[in-house]
Amino acid sequence: MSIWINGQPATQLDASDRGLSYGDGLFRTLRLLDGAPLAWRWHWARLQHDCAALRLPCPEAELLLAELAAVSAEWPDAVAKLTLTRGVGPRGYAPPAAPQPTRIVQAGPRVAPPAERYSQGVAVYACALRLGLQPALAGVKHLNRLENVLARAEWQGDEYAEGLLCDSEGWVIEGVMSNLWIRRGRELLTPQLDRCGVSGAARAWVFDTAPKLGYQVREWRLRPADVLAADEAMLCNSLIGFWPIARYQQRRWSVFTASEALNRAWLGPETDTI
Repeated sequence: MSIWINGQPATQLDASDRGLSYGDGLFRTLRLLDGAPLAWRWHWARLQHDCAALRLPCPEAELLLAELAAVSAEWPDAVAKLTLTRGVGPRGYAPPAAPQPTRIVQAGPRVAPPAERYSQGVAVYACALRLGLQPALAGVKHLNRLENVLARAEWQGDEYAEGLLCDSEGWVIEGVMSNLWIRRGRELLTPQLDRCGVSGAARAWVFDTAPKLGYQVREWRLRPADVLAADEAMLCNSLIGFWPIARYQQRRWSVFTASEALNRAWLGPETDTI
């Protein structure tokens, strides 16, 4: 693991950093191939959006790309995490008038998921935890991830590769670490994220890429019953690509045509590294 803080190799963080005290910040998780982040255009768009939502200064893209390349130089296929906090500040919730953000870039070797998760699909756990509604933070990958931590603690072992989360009103929102898509014929649907949830870069990529593969794409409010009735269901994020769902509750799937097409495109020319 290699870690840089504010442009320098480091491993220590000021204990009064607001990211530590209040979760006052955001992060992105990226896959890097030979130092270049996969789907950077979509990551950069989401990073700018999230910084604006939290009123955080957004670093320049060139700076981030240089640091990502440097921190991952040891590994041709790497996983990187980019964290931005509002920086060090006095006690209390009031944000500093002129924040000095903390920028943490870390990377390590990527461990590829088991091949059968792509060829045979994955089993998905139905989480009991319900996501709270907060439109002001909807879509933002902020540092407050306790809901995800508690949801992931609901199951142990290897039977389930992921869990599916609903909000407090029973609408399906996302996976614990991924976004959800279902297929109805040639239409791909993903939950609306206007009240909670995280809008990932791979999710955004689908909106731009799937129409080129012959699919109509839209956001929709989905119940668990809609997932169970789907012709196909899949999970995505920037590290795994697209996992087809083989089992959720009582439903079984064995047709993975959309996930196969998206996985081919994900590592193809449609997903430029810069």
